[in-house]
Amino acid sequence: MSYKSIILNLAVDAPPTSMVKLGIELAERFGTHLIGLAAADVPPLVATGDGMVYEGEIMQIQRTEIEKRLAELRAEFERLVPASISSAWGQEVCNPTRFLSVSARAADLIVTSGEEGENVYRAVDVGSLALGTGRPVLVAASNVEHVLAKTVLVAWKDTREARRAIADALPFLARANEVILATIDTDRSESARYSLADVAAYLKNHGIMPQTELLTGEADGDHLLAFARSIHADLIVSGAYGHSRLREWAFGGVTRTLIEDNGINRFLSY
Repeated sequence: MSYKSIILNLAVDAPPTSMVKLGIELAERFGTHLIGLAAADVPPLVATGDGMVYEGEIMQIQRTEIEKRLAELRAEFERLVPASISSAWGQEVCNPTRFLSVSARAADLIVTSGEEGENVYRAVDVGSLALGTGRPVLVAASNVEHVLAKTVLVAWKDTREARRAIADALPFLARANEVILATIDTDRSESARYSLADVAAYLKNHGIMPQTELLTGEADGDHLLAFARSIHADLIVSGAYGHSRLREWAFGGVTRTLIEDNGINRFLSY
């Protein structure tokens, strides 16, 4: 169980060093091909004294600045990634979420930061990325250089998305010291216990021996995060639920809460 190709997204407005080191560590762990990507776009309208207008000269200046920044990111990526790692680089002056989504066809896993900002022309929309690429997305915690994934919390809900997340995360789960498979049971039903047992059996067939936890209380993201911190989890595996066009998330807002909390590494699949 391994990933053969990983995309590492570098945000144009963030220092790249920690993310590149994270990508290097993952590439070495899984023996994978590492693809560094970066993109930003020029807004179609610019503000002038007369309001919002199309201004070709200003847009060309912005494009030149973006191209300069992309060249800097490429240089840093190529400087840090050792020759022992198979790697490649890609960049475009275009919408970063769209560029990453299209490029995802070349990878098993996308790795990105969760704190890139709200400017859609310069930052990836993590929610849209997780829901639209057809690939799992590892959203790194703030300023981390390693995703050790020694203690992994699997947030289980009996849905297609959760099943997909567990299958996609098998390379991480197989290397973890502890895997805690947990579900929030608001109805206190036997079906929750049965579904946990079935998933635990599935993982055991892959050589993974999980602990199971039936949590009570509200099925919300804050509850899940509190439990993750209580067991010192350094990675949460979860299905991604919602509609990216409307930016609405189901499962009590768990997906949105996970996306917004940059204190822990999150592995999301749709």
